[in-house]
Amino acid sequence: MLKSMAAYGLNTSQLVEHQGQKLERRTRDAFIEMARAADCYGVTLQLCSGHRDFKRQVKIWNSKASGKRPVLDLKSRAVSLKGKSADEIIDLILLWSALPGASRHHWGTDIDVFDATGIKQDDLKLVTAEYSRGGPCANLHLWLLEHAAEFGFYFPFQQGLSGVSPEPWHLSYYPVSKGILDNFDVECLKQALIDSNIIFKDEILSRLPALTQEYVFKVAPPPE
Repeated sequence: MLKSMAAYGLNTSQLVEHQGQKLERRTRDAFIEMARAADCYGVTLQLCSGHRDFKRQVKIWNSKASGKRPVLDLKSRAVSLKGKSADEIIDLILLWSALPGASRHHWGTDIDVFDATGIKQDDLKLVTAEYSRGGPCANLHLWLLEHAAEFGFYFPFQQGLSGVSPEPWHLSYYPVSKGILDNFDVECLKQALIDSNIIFKDEILSRLPALTQEYVFKVAPPPE
């Protein structure tokens, strides 16, 4: 039971440390191999985010829902929440931030990465421009598009293929993440949210099946 609750960010016993982040063990090992290969091409592959637990995801959500942290639109521009309904705010937050309990970062298989050759982590904003042509992580993104699958990683959030907006910094270790997604239980997620202090709880629970379908199960297929 404890192991299964890791899917919702409620257990961390399956995780190990690497570069100051926590990862699932097989994911960690595959990442180390991929980083070594990238280094040969002049790309310094670094983690900026690994596992995030349920409580931390609630904190991120509540900061955005309360206006204490910026909420961005699809073009990474800050949006005013004034006058917006709970459902409108929920939809805006979900463009870039996962619902607590529904984040792939809970699994330890999903990571955010950057090129330390091109930018310092403190300066990183995790916006698309940083990974596009001319951006400090453009070479990294091109290298990952060509080579990530060789190490079991792929981009789950892609234009037109996922509910979550495209994230060229977010990789998933498919050999493990596929099994977690296949066994994801909406009822377990529901109970975790009921027991939490998340803002807009009632509105989220009323929409939970649809939200889960769009933002958990709708992801890009891995490369063949």
